[in-house]
Amino acid sequence: MPSFLLDHLRQIVGDAHVLTEGDLTAWEQDWRRRARGKARAVVRPATTAEVAAVVRACAEAGVPIVPQGGNTGLAVGSIPDASGTQILLSLSRMAAVRAVDADNLTMTVEAGCVLQNLQDVAEKAGLLFPLSLAAEGSCTIGGNLATNAGGTQVVRYGNTRDLCLGLEVVTAQGEVWNGLKGLRKDNTGYDLRDLFIGSEGTLGIITAATMKLYPRPAASLTAWAAVPSMEAAVRLLGLAHRHLGAGLTGFEVMGRFALGLVARHMPQLRVPFVDQEDVPYAVLLENADSESEEHARGRFEALLETAFEDGCVSDAVVAENLAQAHQLWHIRENIPLAQAEEGLNIKHDISVPISRIPEFVAYADDLLVREIPGVRLVNFGHLGDGNLHYNVQAPAEGDAKAFLRDEEKRVNHLVYEAVARFGGSFSAEHGIGELKVSTLEAYQSPVALSMMRSIKQALDPRGLFNPGRVLAQRT
Repeated sequence: MPSFLLDHLRQIVGDAHVLTEGDLTAWEQDWRRRARGKARAVVRPATTAEVAAVVRACAEAGVPIVPQGGNTGLAVGSIPDASGTQILLSLSRMAAVRAVDADNLTMTVEAGCVLQNLQDVAEKAGLLFPLSLAAEGSCTIGGNLATNAGGTQVVRYGNTRDLCLGLEVVTAQGEVWNGLKGLRKDNTGYDLRDLFIGSEGTLGIITAATMKLYPRPAASLTAWAAVPSMEAAVRLLGLAHRHLGAGLTGFEVMGRFALGLVARHMPQLRVPFVDQEDVPYAVLLENADSESEEHARGRFEALLETAFEDGCVSDAVVAENLAQAHQLWHIRENIPLAQAEEGLNIKHDISVPISRIPEFVAYADDLLVREIPGVRLVNFGHLGDGNLHYNVQAPAEGDAKAFLRDEEKRVNHLVYEAVARFGGSFSAEHGIGELKVSTLEAYQSPVALSMMRSIKQALDPRGLFNPGRVLAQRT
């Protein structure tokens, strides 16, 4: 790397914001601690103009850039490689809320705005920003957009892509595209916004976004239902759609073993029905109502009454207040942490058509147990939108590190083949990053890959934005 580049970057963002010494772990290590890279420097611009100037300087020197938001991704897509030649561009200083337009139901925010802060600003304005993730206290909206994050309310509001009306993006040439109009109808050529959302920083650097807001519901109720099978959970989902309509904002399914891990490692959370052996799955439902709590409770009770008669629910608890609702959601959100406490595990973020999920789970469960005796299956996720976190824990008495080392590739192959068999996707909401580049090559169609490479070549012809992520590098 030319020595003058770091001096130039210091002139752009200030000496204090070009980091080359000391402990850079927060930027160089991924959230799951599965990979560690080495940055030539961590650069922290404060404005879009500074981002553009940094990109122009790096482009002139031929130096790759890795954009990073909150560094909470799960696919190793936002840390530098081990070469020590890449610039890590952190957007953490660009955290401002530029505008709230209550009449237009929009908010314009910079990419480094932490998701929870965005939610809080919307709430103070008497509005709702519905994107909700376990990492919302540290993930940023730029990263959410770059990975098209999902979360717990996709069933009602969609993925991050569906919540975005416009973007501001710095291109690979260091130019700024301002598409922050906040329009819900704008058919003026290709939808450039959708090119950058989900591109994981490989096509451009998102610096700001205009996001949709919604009226806050008059009431929100949460229920925890015991269901006798995955088929019953899918039937309950159908009933919930019919009884609650757009009021159904969350529908999560959790396997008994996954909940057992929470009960074992976090006993203070008091998991409902976890000791009942005839309850293989639990469902967490949320109903947001625009009228009143009384109206919401009436619709919930009608749903559960029908579900009991149908036989798809054997027991249920409806939260009596907000604190109880938070406690139920806290159980769901702590499954990954409980799984980590249990030991190293193999994670999968898959989606399957909802109608085929019961058949997929039965097939994949049988396949894995048969092929790898003693393996433990941690199955939970967003059943309302067909997304499961179908994770695999080492045998109880085994060496978890050895299991991960020896079996991860095989387990992934078995799961991904099963997903393909049932018409699903091996990456529902976590993206491709570096971890799944070869998997994308194996499972995506040649036509789709060719179009993706054409887009990459057109927007980043020198391959300087997040190289080796999403698409395999060509030599």
